[in-house]
Amino acid sequence: MKYEAAKRKLRGSIAPVVTPFNESGSIDFDALENLINWHIESGTHAISVTGTTGEPSSLTTEERVKVMEHSAKVINQRVPFVPGTGSTNHEETLYLTKKAEEIGADAALVIVPYYNKPSQHALYKHFKAVADSVSIPIIIYNIPGRTATNLEVKTLAKLNADCENIIGVKESNKDFEHINRVLLNCGRDFLLYSGIELLCYPMLAIGGAGHISATANITPGKVAEIYDAWAEGDVKRAQDLHYELMPLNDVLFKDTNPAPLKAALGMMGKIKPVLRLPMDLPSQELQNEIREVLSSYVELAPEVPAK
Repeated sequence: MKYEAAKRKLRGSIAPVVTPFNESGSIDFDALENLINWHIESGTHAISVTGTTGEPSSLTTEERVKVMEHSAKVINQRVPFVPGTGSTNHEETLYLTKKAEEIGADAALVIVPYYNKPSQHALYKHFKAVADSVSIPIIIYNIPGRTATNLEVKTLAKLNADCENIIGVKESNKDFEHINRVLLNCGRDFLLYSGIELLCYPMLAIGGAGHISATANITPGKVAEIYDAWAEGDVKRAQDLHYELMPLNDVLFKDTNPAPLKAALGMMGKIKPVLRLPMDLPSQELQNEIREVLSSYVELAPEVPAK
């Protein structure tokens, strides 16, 4: 099979890296490079950018291309590269997915279009057109809590049957019955990734290929180790990590991702804690809570006094 090698390679923790900004709001490419190198050194299995955690809706199409191109150069094939190329606009999705192929991405992560609430038939036509436009693997990204549309299992199964290069799905879906039925209907070799932090370990138990977890931005080594421990048969270690990370997972989602995440990375000295409006940092009360929880997991940079 043409995509069997890709299926073997695209397993583990695919870190959805944030897009760092300078105080002016411009993209901080130096910080992005440092983050990617830190991830690879920490054991992250693959890198993704410009997915939900990368604030793609706050970037222009040109900026998304620049982030993808810069990331590909920094990664330099050390680990697989899976940029997010989806949009609510069909032509933009086609353009970005083709760009991903041109720069040598190992796969493209394509989100269910958000806001416009397409029918299942329209979703099938959209994803089939995207898959047909490139030869690289496609991983569909289903996150109904943010797109207002759930890609039904029967639609996904039809896409899998009709498009050889649709090889997996990131399920940010809290309906665990739905998730089980993905592998039942798409086949056990279909790549199933968790996009819900508390389901990263449980999804491995039913045959998942790994996870695309925002928490990997904070503790990349531990998030990767959940997969490594499971793959090595160390179930207890995987379970221990699952519960160890739960308080961190909880606090990082008390406001809309990636706002708490960027606040946390700022506290770690990894980035400037800047988002573009209409996104913004969490309340000071939540930031204090994030700092308290974070201190149990990582070393924090000294606090900068408020001016």
